[in-house]
Amino acid sequence: MEKVIKIEGGRPLEGEVVISGSKNATVALIPAAVLANGPVTIVGVPRIADVDALSDILRELNVSVTRVAADHIIIDPTDMKNIDLTTDAVTKLRASYYFMGALLGKYGKVCMKMPGGCYLGPRPIDLHLKGFEALGAKVTYAKGCYTIEAEKLVGDKIFLDIASVGATINIMMAAVYAEGRTTIENAAKEPEIIDVATLLNKMGAKIRGAGTNVIKIDGVKNLMGCFHEIIPDRIEAGTFIIIAAACAKKMKISNIIPQHWKHCSPSWMKWA
Repeated sequence: MEKVIKIEGGRPLEGEVVISGSKNATVALIPAAVLANGPVTIVGVPRIADVDALSDILRELNVSVTRVAADHIIIDPTDMKNIDLTTDAVTKLRASYYFMGALLGKYGKVCMKMPGGCYLGPRPIDLHLKGFEALGAKVTYAKGCYTIEAEKLVGDKIFLDIASVGATINIMMAAVYAEGRTTIENAAKEPEIIDVATLLNKMGAKIRGAGTNVIKIDGVKNLMGCFHEIIPDRIEAGTFIIIAAACAKKMKISNIIPQHWKHCSPSWMKWA
């Protein structure tokens, strides 16, 4: 059944809105949690379909997912099994590709369907795969599935032709257990990358430079569980900032980090 939103305009807005956790950070943080060898508690999880789809994939991997509150989940990979991800759950969202880096990093092998998601134009994953290959992995594609495996992952210097957020995060996750140092040059600098690096460092990873165009990861032997609160969603916040500027009498926007607009124009920043 078609859903319809009806809006009656012509009224000034007034009140307070609380920005939810970042969607783009959340869809990377949940796969990153499986790199731990203990429970990971994540707070500020937005109520979106992608979280449900990622939770389905976690359960396929025999990972325990417990929703303690509306925005609070506990991911426990203690009894995790590295099975092939070939069900329809993988094709429900683009961000399922983060399991490539996470499972490759933890087990040295991952087999999964081509990630799905909404069609927003060409969004190839060749940079992700080139990064995995630079770490020593072999990539094969057959019958709609990627198999990525390595006898041993070894750190290397990786230059990204495009400063891709997804590739930066995926390579970063694959490298946390790699032997030696991995350097990602021309890395993306978005706040979501910093958030994922923060989670991994809380687990015990050694990542420096997140938020700059050069990220260095020194491989470790073990990652532990931790507690993490997701950053607020800068896109949602920006939407409400525009709404407030355009037609609000008075609006208070809570849970916002103005520094996330440091690359925006002064006219935008004055509203932040």
